[in-house]
Amino acid sequence: MKKLQETLSRIGALDEAAIDSAQAHLDNLTKPPGSLGVLEEIVKKIAGITGEPKPHLPKKTCILMAGDHGVVEDGVSAYPQEVTPQMVLNFLRGGAAMNVLARHAGAELVVVDIGVAADLPDHPLLKSSKIAYGTANFTKGPAMSREQAVSALEAGIAITEECLAAGSGLLGTGEMGIGNTTPSTAIIAAYKGGDVGAVCGRGTGIDNDRMKLKIKAVQTALSVNNPDLNDPLDVLSKVGGFEIAGMAGVMLASAAARKPVLIDGFISGAAAVIAAKLCPQAREYMLASHLSEEPGHRVILELLGLRPFLHMNLRLGEGTGSALAMTMIDAALKIVHEMATFGEAGVSTKE
Repeated sequence: MKKLQETLSRIGALDEAAIDSAQAHLDNLTKPPGSLGVLEEIVKKIAGITGEPKPHLPKKTCILMAGDHGVVEDGVSAYPQEVTPQMVLNFLRGGAAMNVLARHAGAELVVVDIGVAADLPDHPLLKSSKIAYGTANFTKGPAMSREQAVSALEAGIAITEECLAAGSGLLGTGEMGIGNTTPSTAIIAAYKGGDVGAVCGRGTGIDNDRMKLKIKAVQTALSVNNPDLNDPLDVLSKVGGFEIAGMAGVMLASAAARKPVLIDGFISGAAAVIAAKLCPQAREYMLASHLSEEPGHRVILELLGLRPFLHMNLRLGEGTGSALAMTMIDAALKIVHEMATFGEAGVSTKE
């Protein structure tokens, strides 16, 4: 708990002077003011986060948290739980979509076992921070203890601090865990209120019968556990997941270190909501990579007050949206370093 509290205490406000300086430079480039749209917004936000009016291209790292969920025994997923460790091995071999897109973005991929319900072999690319062999079935009681929730958050903080110490300056979040859209739905349904079905999506492509089971599981979990919405740790421990907690830790550690962090899709977004509830200021350090096909993701972005960069009908997870958005951030930062000003180009300014 000490590490978590210390991290939260270091999260401060954005650097408004750096934002103003970035705006002035953008307005002096050879283009009409604001004409590069979201690219200019990215520059200003990263300037405010880092305190650099002309932010440099950072080393990029995607942190992928893997964990399992006891609720899969209720039939909420189209895939069996053994797919989680199988996919972790696929990540380690470099064969998953996330590997392809991380390579495309020039990003390092860090894979973390934070709660896989199986023993994984030692591998130089795998970091083991296992809290437990998956969460408990939250339709019967809390998914994890409060102490486990804190441990998972602090594991995410520790992994992030390792990456930052190795030179990373832009973090992306991703996950793997069969059934993990179900606890994500429970978190969002708890904070949003109303009909669970309105924020419940089909995840890996479940049919109507499994969809009914998923909605029922979330409704039961919320009823059985009655999470305290004024206590984010209570919500996380009762209806969350280890990889959700780990990603929230990544986001908090990034904010504490004044580094930008990318939200991926629905599950990563649920982690972002937990992080923002633990420290509202942490939202200022988050960038929304895309809008997922999951209906609850739009609700998440509304809760966070963030606008997504991309609209590409993605629903894979793993951090794929984060990796794609990294290429946009590269483009935005190249604008401030490589584009000529009116004076340098000998171009007349607006009358």
